[in-house]
Amino acid sequence: MLTIGEFSGLSHVTPRMLRHYDALGLLRPEAVGENGYRYYRQEQLSALIRIQWLAGYGFSLHEIGPLLSMEDGELLERLRQRQLVLRRELRAKQAQLHQLERDILRLEGVTIMENTYHVILLEDPEQKVFSIRKTIGVDQYHALFDELRREAAARGLAQAGPIQMLYHDPDFSRELSDVEAQMVVAQDGPDVSIKPRSLCAAVQHRGSYENLHRAYEALCGWLAEHVEYRPCGAAMDRYLNDPHQTAEEDLETGVLFPVEKV
Repeated sequence: MLTIGEFSGLSHVTPRMLRHYDALGLLRPEAVGENGYRYYRQEQLSALIRIQWLAGYGFSLHEIGPLLSMEDGELLERLRQRQLVLRRELRAKQAQLHQLERDILRLEGVTIMENTYHVILLEDPEQKVFSIRKTIGVDQYHALFDELRREAAARGLAQAGPIQMLYHDPDFSRELSDVEAQMVVAQDGPDVSIKPRSLCAAVQHRGSYENLHRAYEALCGWLAEHVEYRPCGAAMDRYLNDPHQTAEEDLETGVLFPVEKV
C-alpha cells in the first residue's frame, strides 16, 4: 500500500488533486486509516494514468467519470467526437490568429490585400423550400443539414437550388437558437412551403465558414450607414457549393438580410 504522499510522488499529481478525484468518485483510495490518511494500491496508478490521459484531451472531470467504465468500442466513438470538436476549435483559432496578424499589419501601416465585401440590394425571388426548424446549438448544424437531406430523399424531393439556414431568434446564441434549414426543391409535398420574395441587403463570402462573421460585420456596417433601410426578417446564410466536395478556401456563401425602406 502507498500513502497519498507516496502515490503523489510517483504520479506527480498533487495530494490536493487526488483528494478532489476521491470527492468526485473518480479514484477512491483503497483504504482510509483511523487517522484519515488515504492509502492506495500500486495497481491504482494505471487508473490515475487513464484519468490524466482523458483530461489531456480536454474532457472535464465530470465527463471522465462515465468514460472510465466504457468498453473500448464505446470509448473510441467518444474520442472521435472529441477529435471533431478539437478540429473545429483549431480552425477557429487559426482563423482568429490570421485575422489578428492582418490587423497588426494594418495598424503598423503595412498595405495588405483585403477580402472586401461589396454589399448589394437584391430582390430575392420566391422559392419553394423543404425545411426543418429546430432550436439547437451551432455544433448541431451539420447534423441538421444531414437530417434535411435524408428527409428530403425519403419524401422523393429533388434539390433544385441551394441549401440555406435562417436564424429566427432576435438574439443569436451559439449554445441554443431557433434556426431553420431549407432546401430549394421543385416538387410539392409535406413540409414544403413557399418562401416569399423579399428585398435583401446581401454580400458574398468566400472561404471558411469560421470567418463568416466578417460578412455579417460588413452588412451591419452597411445598415449603420443606410438608416433609410431597416431589417425586417430572419437573416440567412445561403450555401452556394457543397462543403463535402469543395476546398475550404473555395467555399462560397451568400449572407442576406431582408430589409424594407423606412
